[in-house]
Amino acid sequence: MKLKANIIGSGFSALSASCYLAQAGYDVTIFEKNDTIGGRARQLKKNGFTFDIGPTWYWMPDVFERFFADFNKKPSDFYTLEKLNPAYSVYFGKDDYITIEDTLEKIAAAFEKEELGSSKPLYRFIDEAKNNYNIAIKDLVYNPGVSPLELITPATIKKINQFFSTIKKDVRKEFKNERLVKILEFPVLFLGAKPSDTPSFYNFMNYADFGLGTFHPKKGMYQVILALEKLAKSLGVNIKTQSPVDKIIVDNGEATGVVCNGITYYSDVVVSGADYHHSETLLDKAFRQYSEGYWEKKTFAPSSLLFYVGFNKKLKNVNHHTLFFDVDFDTHAEAIYDHPKWPENPLFYASFPSITDQHAAPQDKEAGIFLIPLAPGLNDTPKLREDYFKKIITRFENLTSQSVTNEILFKESFCVNDFVKDYNSYKGNAYGMANTLLQTAFLRPKLKSKKVKNLFFTGQLTVPGPGVPPSLISGKLVADLITKHHPVLA
Repeated sequence: MKLKANIIGSGFSALSASCYLAQAGYDVTIFEKNDTIGGRARQLKKNGFTFDIGPTWYWMPDVFERFFADFNKKPSDFYTLEKLNPAYSVYFGKDDYITIEDTLEKIAAAFEKEELGSSKPLYRFIDEAKNNYNIAIKDLVYNPGVSPLELITPATIKKINQFFSTIKKDVRKEFKNERLVKILEFPVLFLGAKPSDTPSFYNFMNYADFGLGTFHPKKGMYQVILALEKLAKSLGVNIKTQSPVDKIIVDNGEATGVVCNGITYYSDVVVSGADYHHSETLLDKAFRQYSEGYWEKKTFAPSSLLFYVGFNKKLKNVNHHTLFFDVDFDTHAEAIYDHPKWPENPLFYASFPSITDQHAAPQDKEAGIFLIPLAPGLNDTPKLREDYFKKIITRFENLTSQSVTNEILFKESFCVNDFVKDYNSYKGNAYGMANTLLQTAFLRPKLKSKKVKNLFFTGQLTVPGPGVPPSLISGKLVADLITKHHPVLA
């Protein structure tokens, strides 16, 4: 008889874990509280427009390839990828922007145009980043975070100083031009921490950006979720939507099942891909590993205020991905990490998938996604959302020299309260727990419960960290731990 695994949630990490466990011979059931699967990577459809509610960047294509190769598949078996050119543009003022194209050579030329001689340190910096990427992605991040010894390899011993310096120090040692500095510091925001708190080793994100490039799956990021669903179902995974888990059953110190909609579903192991803090509240207090004080002291990645906007015309002077860094970077970062509050003058990001993808909007119309990073746990009201939309849309019009307000067909918003309501997200965080030095690898919340046998966790608050590729890896890591401790006997 097959061993049973119940998985809470259906985001990237949960779907990934389900595939690996099913492949290993487990009878797997996923319990998803919402109407549709995907966790934070759901989709919004309205009036012929299609928006990715969550992730919009497809980076590290090799991680996706490695995942599907484990099942003798390729990403192209499920969806079509397009490498974006330009990858993105960054605005610093009115009609003043730098465009990041699709090869390092073109990017180096853009740097030279901005600051004479800057291409030489750029090549050095990206070469180091590539070396770190190969160490991290091909080795370190596929460790389960159970021991500090995982970080000690012949390659990392040579890099030990990079764990005690920061991205901010390294970038500013090589580059004096503030605009180039901002562009080089930007990728680590995907790790959920300030460049001044992110170890130098994490400059591998710059290689992901400049070396590997930015991609777009045709019809949007949700196609990756649909690919995982198709793969999971082909392996026999059962997926239940509208199925919130109310309790994790513990009997004699062992997780024996979950309660969902008043029904108990027994299993040999329980895996939670839901928010880690929330998952522990499904246990009686005696079985929780981490106190409220523990979570309170941790550095969380930001929450976000998001707007999904349908425009009645095609927009100009923007690219598929466009960043607006026309205000002070450090002041906004302080409002997220040091003195949590609504930022007075926020940085923001905008995505216009319909520039690349005809499926995102009706003909001659534009789909726009706007994102403001925020501190988790902020007061979130309809008035604040509206005030901030006016702030950014006014700046957007000025910076890109176009009028768009009267062309808005509709807008939907998503913020702290929605992250809590839809995803049980701790303080409404959007990206999990930041990758700072003291929250790296074995210092993150554990994949395997220390207090309850047969209980495991996966996702952005555990190993290896925030982001879509790390979430796929997290699913593999937890499945490997489970099959190690509970092998399916032939």
